[in-house]
Amino acid sequence: MTFFIWWAAFLLDCWLGDPQHWPHPVRVIGHLINRIQRLVRAVCHHDSTLKLGGAVMWIIVVGATWALSAGIMTLAYRLHAWLGIAVEIWMIYTVLAGRSLGDAAREVETPLRAGDIPASREKLSWIVGRDTRQLQAPQITRAVVETVAENTVDGVIAPLFFLLLGGAPLAMAYKAVNTLDSMVGYKHEKYRAIGMVSARLDDVANFIPARLSLLLLALAAKICGYDAASALRIGWRDRHNHSSPNCAWPEATVAGALGIRLGGPNDYFGERVEKPWIGEATREVSVDDIPATIRLMNVASLLALTLFSLLYLMF
Repeated sequence: MTFFIWWAAFLLDCWLGDPQHWPHPVRVIGHLINRIQRLVRAVCHHDSTLKLGGAVMWIIVVGATWALSAGIMTLAYRLHAWLGIAVEIWMIYTVLAGRSLGDAAREVETPLRAGDIPASREKLSWIVGRDTRQLQAPQITRAVVETVAENTVDGVIAPLFFLLLGGAPLAMAYKAVNTLDSMVGYKHEKYRAIGMVSARLDDVANFIPARLSLLLLALAAKICGYDAASALRIGWRDRHNHSSPNCAWPEATVAGALGIRLGGPNDYFGERVEKPWIGEATREVSVDDIPATIRLMNVASLLALTLFSLLYLMF
């Protein structure tokens, strides 16, 4: 039954994605983070106390998410087995973001293909933290490819990994970890202290999934007809070409598979951030790299689910 539940949730995400006006636990987690963050900032006024407050915030948000998820699922199963199954499928479905990530990338791709650079910049600003106002078509494309590659880990592989380790409640707790990082885990002055714990523990949570992504994306490249050998070679060679210990693993693998160069300097919150280049520019980046990256994400996600399902059945 667990095998059925996992695959049903995965297929549900492929079919529905994240409808904008549907209730979603990540939005609830986001509201909780905002409330606690305001309280922490009202009480803590120095970096040392903000770091402590950020740690307390992390414990409350992640702990409450796990406890509430486990409680709801337990209650649902006690009321009726089929209700428990439905709730578990729903929980797993909500932690997966493959369809919504692909849809967001296509939202940027459509005006980009039409030559509407201002519209593509605006759409891109919804999914990245960098300044998009001056970006041109190649830079926009690179940003989308990087986002899809990086979030293949955050949005699919890591949730499935924690699902294997601890079921739906732990996968939900991981989603809280990831949401904390996306909201406060920045190196910008405003978030550096309060978000330090959230950023570092997100790195810890994604450590194994990011490294698995190299193998999964390289195999996906082979299946999709891209350069799997370069995906492995560049993925390993450039795995450290990022300030994050995890982001370059999937980005470099995708760059190698497609034969393009990612990374480089970008602007965040009005500050110039120098980043190393990832990959080799065997050709110029093109808008076709966006659907190619989505294809790699989808195949790698399917491979991850297959791998973790087999491990669950074996152990």
